[in-house]
Amino acid sequence: MTRSAAVVTGAAGDIGRAIAARLAEDHDVVVMADLDGAAAEKAAAGLAGTARFIAAQCDVTHRDAVNKLAAEAARHGTVRTLVNNAGAARDASLQETTAENWQKDIALNLEAAFLCFKAFEEALRKSQGAVVNIASVNGLQVFGHPAYSAAKAGLIHLTKLIAVEYGKFGIRANAVAPGTVRTQAWDARAAANPNVFEEARRWYPLQRIASPEDVANAVKFLASPLAAAITGTCLPVDCGLTAGQAELARTFSQSSMY
Repeated sequence: MTRSAAVVTGAAGDIGRAIAARLAEDHDVVVMADLDGAAAEKAAAGLAGTARFIAAQCDVTHRDAVNKLAAEAARHGTVRTLVNNAGAARDASLQETTAENWQKDIALNLEAAFLCFKAFEEALRKSQGAVVNIASVNGLQVFGHPAYSAAKAGLIHLTKLIAVEYGKFGIRANAVAPGTVRTQAWDARAAANPNVFEEARRWYPLQRIASPEDVANAVKFLASPLAAAITGTCLPVDCGLTAGQAELARTFSQSSMY
């Protein structure tokens, strides 16, 4: 019997690792790709049933590297799920964004997902598989980090393009748009500012921020048969952030609209 495989990029980070763990529940093998090969090895070794997690070093911004990743994944099973999770943000405002950083953010957060999809296209056709792109609420509204945000908005549109053009081959494509997620990067900020989570959560209707597991749960659902009729959508996992902010609502309700 052919083994089923999932591929997760940016898998050494908290969100990528959580996604890999969840996908292992209904895939035989999960290939955990990351630019930092040693970190990918450590992440894979830290998960239960380590033989099912395959670490791979890959710079997803380079086509040859991504093609090698696809060939490596094919040796371990039939790729049924591709999760484009690799991403990062650099300059916080448009005024301070350099041309170099703009290009780097677009390459990592948008072009890499295109390269990965093209590399795994044939495998996904054969498996009638699923693509889940990790976008961001930054791709839906303006929250700073302009190059990252523009790339994530493009990623959401790429998701729709894949859904529309490849649906006839049985391929589904969806995006997940997390808001603030409590990762090690945020823990570092909390060390510098112990009130950072209190300050952030007041903008979220659920009065909390998401965990890596929250994102992973959404990915598993969208990749599973439970979402067989869902494609071309973007699912916010943002504790209600994009629905509206209670703080702003209270401010406006207390002031005259005329």
